[in-house]
Amino acid sequence: MRNEMVLDNLSYGSDQSGLVCGYLFERGQAGRALPTHEALEWLHQPHHAKENSFIWLHFNLSNVAAEKWLHEHLQLPQEFYETLHEGSRSSRIEHAGHNLIAVINDVLHDFSFEASDIATLWLSVTSNVMISARRKPLQAIDRLRNAVNRGESFHSPGALLIHLLHDQGDVLVGIVREVVRKIDEIEDTLLADRLNHKRANLGAIRRVLVRLQRLLAPEPAALFRLLQKPPVWLEEHDVQELRQSTEEFAVVLSDMAALQERIKLLQEEIAASVNEQNNRSLFVLTVVTVLALPINMIAGLLGMNVGGIPLSQHEHGFWIIVAIVVTFTFMAGWLAFRNRDRD
Repeated sequence: MRNEMVLDNLSYGSDQSGLVCGYLFERGQAGRALPTHEALEWLHQPHHAKENSFIWLHFNLSNVAAEKWLHEHLQLPQEFYETLHEGSRSSRIEHAGHNLIAVINDVLHDFSFEASDIATLWLSVTSNVMISARRKPLQAIDRLRNAVNRGESFHSPGALLIHLLHDQGDVLVGIVREVVRKIDEIEDTLLADRLNHKRANLGAIRRVLVRLQRLLAPEPAALFRLLQKPPVWLEEHDVQELRQSTEEFAVVLSDMAALQERIKLLQEEIAASVNEQNNRSLFVLTVVTVLALPINMIAGLLGMNVGGIPLSQHEHGFWIIVAIVVTFTFMAGWLAFRNRDRD
């Protein structure tokens, strides 16, 4: 029993080959679960026997056996293995021979963005096989598996890819809506003159938008190249769906850019408000200093222990000094406020 538990822990939620889940799709039928041994049998069938069916195999790369299994049993392009180990994780879809190579990112987003919050999915798609691989669980895959388990119909591996892209678009739309809600709250607070250190919040949201735009949004150039010259096995309907997904991503990217500009304007307005408050505080401090200047100077002069202090023997000397101090203080205050009114 203990050995079985150790083996299960080492599999990282997958079987010994690294397979998390597999599905077989036949024309006009819902997908059914496909274990590893049946997947091998299907892969070794002659080509004509697989014309009316296709499979989806999803692997966990945290299991070291996964990549080895892919090398041994599938003829995937070298570009796919290169994307698994390269540093760039930006979402994209590229044409490599008869395969589509895709990198899709998923995010668990709560506006405390960290690089570890992004999970990446790598895909290789052909006319009858879709291979997906990840190192961390993704919500996008969970949604796709739930759709398959509910009996949703998929006519090709391209349809599975498009479903993932639509889910990714929904994630971006949800993020944009959440950002709009937060910005509206900050804007309402600013308009109500109840600002309370929201500049830092805006800066964090802006940084999140920039990072998400770079990681989650597919590279437009790669998508347009794909749409201009799609693989011959990709059906026209799937090409149209990809084009629609591209347009949806373009709209979301435009919304993100507009939100970044809106945040920038809000930051400038908040900075102007903070500067105005600082100027008001400095003005009050300056007025207090100016008003205290005459009495300090006169008190300093009269407090010197030297001979010849004026009015020292005068009967009303104290009140004369008070009158002089009040007069100078009033004149200094009048001059300060007159300059303030001119500004």
